[in-house]
Amino acid sequence: MPQLPRVAGAHLVGSVNQPTAEAVFRLAAGELGAALPRIPDGEVGERFHWILFQGAAFDRVAGLVRAPIDPIVVAGFDLRPLLLDGTVPAAELVFGPLGYAAAAVESHAEFVRLREADVIPAGTRFQVCLPSPLAPVTSFVAPADRAAVYPAYAAALVAELRAIAAAIPAEDLAVQLDLATEFAYLEGISLGGGPLEAFFAAAEGADADALAAEVAQLVAGLADAVPAGAELGFHLCYGDVGEKHFVEPQDAGRLVAVANALGTAVARRIDWVHLPVPIERTDAAYAAPLAGWALPAATTPFLGLVHHEDGVDGALARLVPAREALAAAGVAEFGIGTECGFGRGPAERTAGLLALHREILAAAQ
Repeated sequence: MPQLPRVAGAHLVGSVNQPTAEAVFRLAAGELGAALPRIPDGEVGERFHWILFQGAAFDRVAGLVRAPIDPIVVAGFDLRPLLLDGTVPAAELVFGPLGYAAAAVESHAEFVRLREADVIPAGTRFQVCLPSPLAPVTSFVAPADRAAVYPAYAAALVAELRAIAAAIPAEDLAVQLDLATEFAYLEGISLGGGPLEAFFAAAEGADADALAAEVAQLVAGLADAVPAGAELGFHLCYGDVGEKHFVEPQDAGRLVAVANALGTAVARRIDWVHLPVPIERTDAAYAAPLAGWALPAATTPFLGLVHHEDGVDGALARLVPAREALAAAGVAEFGIGTECGFGRGPAERTAGLLALHREILAAAQ
């Protein structure tokens, strides 16, 4: 029987329900310390609802107009689709700043201050989380215009990443790219407005494996813009609306397929990949596809098996079959996290949830 991999380290996906970046840094470092190789700023402020604030960036683009229908308001944000209005050719669309670089620069200054004050352990990196271009384009652009608008928004995200890299030393920086909408395409479900059609696929009706490869190629350009010396990771996600997935994965198969495809498509080193584990999935069948994990040893898997509802015992039950499957893949070490960010859960739950990571790590040894 292969040697079981060691469980070491925790990963915070991104959102943390605290009022400021300083509060996130202090609480995360205080509860988990060196068990966190990197700490995000919690996606505070306008980023509270992940990408919903990006609608304003689309509104500022000459050549795009909102559909002439009543507002579709979600969490205070208008999700009416945007259309090409014919005044600007799609190839000439230009997005201004998206807000990610400005937020990162501001939070990094606080991160450095707290690290210099020994609140954050030396060697900890500052984690910046960015969506894949596919998520905002799918959320804000009408289906018929998504393919045409996508290149302009993708270029804007690369520009944001380059601005972040210019302002934050590479040795301080860890960049996470969030892939969630991709799994709605892979599962063939509707996020509102009918089943998603993969406008980015080279061939109509591509099977799941081919589509996973297309998804990886789509994000590879953004991933390869992460500078040498910085870390790169991916968060693979089935959504988190009201702490529920948009669909429950049958098993980890599509997650592993996308992870492996990223390993092929991305030219630079991938330092980690985070994958969710649903709370009820303590069975071997869910974890079995992890035996097909094909990324190099330099890429650490983080499994989102921490759930506040059932604590240490539940996490350990989910960990057992996952550990055995990863052993079969030759993985020597993996880490833990929650399924997704927990910035939209109750703020009073945050400290206990961070402490739970520490308790699980201790129990898993």
